[in-house]
Amino acid sequence: MLIPDPRYLNPGDNSWQLTAATFVGLQTVPGLAILYGGIVKKKWAVNSAMMVIYAFAIVMVSWVLFGFSMGFGSPLKLGPGILGGIVGSPHPVLSDLYLQTKAVIPLLSGLMPGLRFPQSSLIYFQFVFAAITPAILAGGVLGRMNFRAWMIFVPVWSTLVYSVNAFMLWGGGWLGQLGAVDYSGGYVIHVAAGISGFVAAAVVGPRLAGDRRDFNANNLLLALAGAGILWLGWNGFNGGDPYFANADAAAAVLNTNIATAVALVSWLILDLWTARRPSLVGVINGMVCGLVAITPAAGYVNGYGAIIIGVAASAIPWLTMRWLPRTRLFGRVDDTLGVFHTHFVAGAVGGLLTGVFADPHMLEYLGVHSAGAAVTGLVYGNPHQLWVQLAALLVIVGYDGLMTWGILKLIGLVVPLRAAEPELLGGDRAIHGEVSFTSESSESDDEDEESVAIGSY
Repeated sequence: MLIPDPRYLNPGDNSWQLTAATFVGLQTVPGLAILYGGIVKKKWAVNSAMMVIYAFAIVMVSWVLFGFSMGFGSPLKLGPGILGGIVGSPHPVLSDLYLQTKAVIPLLSGLMPGLRFPQSSLIYFQFVFAAITPAILAGGVLGRMNFRAWMIFVPVWSTLVYSVNAFMLWGGGWLGQLGAVDYSGGYVIHVAAGISGFVAAAVVGPRLAGDRRDFNANNLLLALAGAGILWLGWNGFNGGDPYFANADAAAAVLNTNIATAVALVSWLILDLWTARRPSLVGVINGMVCGLVAITPAAGYVNGYGAIIIGVAASAIPWLTMRWLPRTRLFGRVDDTLGVFHTHFVAGAVGGLLTGVFADPHMLEYLGVHSAGAAVTGLVYGNPHQLWVQLAALLVIVGYDGLMTWGILKLIGLVVPLRAAEPELLGGDRAIHGEVSFTSESSESDDEDEESVAIGSY
């Protein structure tokens, strides 16, 4: 017996949404897991990958129980209603009532025709965004955070920070109502992960002095494989956010690759100019910064805007990564992989430049010009867009930083935030009873091999 599809469902849109979501999921598992596992010191490879895959799993559970509805549901009505523009009302989304109905996002429902796939597709698509955010955040605290504390921190942070960010900008909240835009997560994901990772690094404390001095990548080719999955997976990251398989999705994918390529080459040139040698770690840094910076802008800017964003996304984090650690504050905080620079700085650059270069002639959603809702940047005569982008950035930074600090302080009352001294010394073997390679040779056996010292990716 053939069961017809609902009349609203468009097979092409639904197929692309599920495919795009799978691309984004691959960015985390295995993308970030093997990137982290390859780019850290050998004794931390398993632990670093475990932090990523655990985050992916636990966010799935919390997302369908309450996270999705807090980010994309009806506004929470509590007391005088002050929370109505900040967060949605939490409830599970596991019944037929939610899974089989037509997908709706409150903020968008008044600006465009209804989405053409079921709510279950939207729930999964938004889950993979929620899952990658704490995995990125983990890059700031690798090499010393207590795994049990991490197990508590991820679902709490995802609920109280990520879902609130998502609602404020994407789910009908007050930042979106002000006119701030974030095409695919430059603020909601990357600025959030960057500032929260930096705060977490400050609260948890630094790695052992020996690890800070010597944190050589144990397998750069493995790290490059993870980085490559990130790059290609980003086609789903930005290409899926128009919510339709349309011209804007294609433009977003093209812009993503333009900006990333420009940022990678720019970082490589800067390394050659200063260090006189091309660095694979530098190439990965430039690639990540380009991907991050184009994310808030991908469907709003044209190709020229993507090139400018790619240059800025490379040059500015390249400078902050070299200059800020010389200051007292940044010199004291041990941000293991430099997520502040590659995610916070790059995400902020992309979000602000969206307010400068957003082109009102870009196609939106169904392939028609959204006359009343076109996003117009400063160079096209709308300075207001830049101001609301700055306002949204400041709100995300302030809220996320304070909430991350508070969450960690409360968890620290129950579980130590730092791994115990024997675990810090032994790494994977002490924490998990496992190692990344079965060879019993000590790490010192590898000292004669050529390696690259890194403090970021």
